[in-house]
Amino acid sequence: MWALIRKEINSFLSSVIGYVAIVVFLLLTGLFMWGFEGSLNILDQGYAALDTLFYVAPWVFMFLVPAVTMRSFSEEKRTGTIELLFTRPLTDLQIILAKYLGAVFLVLLALIPTLVYFYYVYVLGNPQGNLDIGGTVGSYLGLFFLAAGFTSIGIFASAVSDNQVVAFIIALFLCFFCYSGLDQIASFELFGDFDRFVQRLSIAEHYDSMSRGVIDTRDVMYFVSLSGIFVVFTKTVLQSRKLS
Repeated sequence: MWALIRKEINSFLSSVIGYVAIVVFLLLTGLFMWGFEGSLNILDQGYAALDTLFYVAPWVFMFLVPAVTMRSFSEEKRTGTIELLFTRPLTDLQIILAKYLGAVFLVLLALIPTLVYFYYVYVLGNPQGNLDIGGTVGSYLGLFFLAAGFTSIGIFASAVSDNQVVAFIIALFLCFFCYSGLDQIASFELFGDFDRFVQRLSIAEHYDSMSRGVIDTRDVMYFVSLSGIFVVFTKTVLQSRKLS
């Protein structure tokens, strides 16, 4: 399994896709934080905080993660190498987890350089270091878990369709629905007491909770469950293909 994980990581780093995803993520978040004028610009805000990063990053990941994961199984099915992949001495779950963990590693690589933003905001604070460290750490953890959840959705979408573009669109829709769509549905107050339950299913609800700096095990379990559910969905899709 570890050999397959290394293969997935190497395939990302040996192609332009991985580097483009990292550069685009850093460029977009950097422009909103330091370049574009407005309320999101840290220098215009007048106080030391990384709120802009943690507000913009989920929306950037919503597009970039599906773009990275869309080829995971779609490309294998298009080229016919998926049959060879399943002849390896690995279970379906191990293959799925290898592709999932490889993509999650790329997400982690994209997040690490943003520590430079953290350093500059820390230095620019008045007095220096006037930054909510607990909230920042919680936000980073929340962002990582969010991206990991998006990755599981993207892997699932790639297993559903042989076409990479279709896989991208499916993943983008599901990521948006799970992040913001459920929250919007709950805001319409159509279901009475059930609205709160719908809101609790939203990724944004748990991401915002972790961004406050309090690491609640319920939020962690939500993200672990979210990833686990879509991994199981992916396994079901691939098994149905093998049986057909």
